[in-house]
Amino acid sequence: MCSTVSGMSNAPIFSNHGCRLNAYETAAMTELAEAAGVQNAIVVNTCAVTAEAVRKARQDIRKLRRAHPDARLIVTGCAAQTEPATFSAMEEVDMVIGNTEKMNPETWAAMAPDFTGTTEPVQVDDIMSVTETAGHLIDGFGTRSRAYVQVQNGCDHRCTFCIIPFGRGNSRSVPAGVVVDQIKRLVNRGFAEIVLTGVDLTSWGADLPATPRLGDLVLRILKLIPDLPRLRISSIDSIEVDPALMQAIATEPRLMPHLHLSLQHGDNLILKRMKRRHSRDDAIAFAEEARKLRPDMTFGADIIAGFPTETEESFANSLALVKDCHLTWLHVFPYSPRPGTPAARMPQVRGPAIKDRAARLRAAGDAAVQAHLTAQIGQTHHILMESPRMGRTAQFAEVHFDTDQPESHIVTATIKAAEGALLRA
Repeated sequence: MCSTVSGMSNAPIFSNHGCRLNAYETAAMTELAEAAGVQNAIVVNTCAVTAEAVRKARQDIRKLRRAHPDARLIVTGCAAQTEPATFSAMEEVDMVIGNTEKMNPETWAAMAPDFTGTTEPVQVDDIMSVTETAGHLIDGFGTRSRAYVQVQNGCDHRCTFCIIPFGRGNSRSVPAGVVVDQIKRLVNRGFAEIVLTGVDLTSWGADLPATPRLGDLVLRILKLIPDLPRLRISSIDSIEVDPALMQAIATEPRLMPHLHLSLQHGDNLILKRMKRRHSRDDAIAFAEEARKLRPDMTFGADIIAGFPTETEESFANSLALVKDCHLTWLHVFPYSPRPGTPAARMPQVRGPAIKDRAARLRAAGDAAVQAHLTAQIGQTHHILMESPRMGRTAQFAEVHFDTDQPESHIVTATIKAAEGALLRA
């Protein structure tokens, strides 16, 4: 999770918390607010994935209010959607708007200085009634070399630890034709890499006519946009990967060999209590098959430490999964109970044990990163430059150069050293 603040002069100031999709929507809200002429406003786009995320959002709200005592302070995002009363009760907050409302141009028009109607201080409707993705698409979110494209929102699954479906609603897909058209515009603007993003990306297409799958979308993009240099997909649920996506992994060099897996745990009993749809063996089998089809494939993964009822033995299975699945980039989440979720009613692991296990998982992840980076020394890579002296490999490793390179270009270079969490070329 992260928090970033953008804005200047009398234009609205946006503070973003949480996932890449939230950041995408913050960029979209910036455009909507500017188009409506909103002024002297602070907008906090919150995250609800953990209790710590909500705490940080509240802390940020207080800090921003102290820095901008005369501005209108608006709270939105997943935490605002799931806990509107929590934020509306804060004396620093003027308005709370839900995840659907924040993408509606009319919401922002009602905040403009020349608006003469009345504005409700809490605008949070039933997210479960939403059946379509937001219509506002932006061209260019990301770096000047890489752009993110939202193709899906929401989630139909109900993992016992997760509050996100109640913040995002049920799964909705952006039609393939709309996605292709947007990517064509981005490529014409000079973006060399496109990242497909969503809440539950592998569920893309289930609500569309003929129920296409994510692999169908990937193959269609690569076929219809031959001048797209690189396509990357963000977090996926490996048990939902379809044959067409495996085909793309095996045959499409423009699909980047880097997949972030929503694994969450490495113990079968804990996975059942999480209401996950895969087993430990399923995860290992997918990783082995993907690496067989694409030997240069690397994996990231989300893993929760300290889920209720987790023992040292079951935690050891998560720790072993780092090696068993050849994981490189870990996102470790210390478990925190979310009110209203089934896991919050299960026997909890003590805080010190959760902290210790999260630290051990992160140490295993750091060791995996070092092993991966060290193995790249002497290897030749195609590196997408994000700034004159920094770029990323196809596997998303950060590479630094001693001399300036053409920004937004893909350069070929030999790795000469690994320093900390980056490579030198």
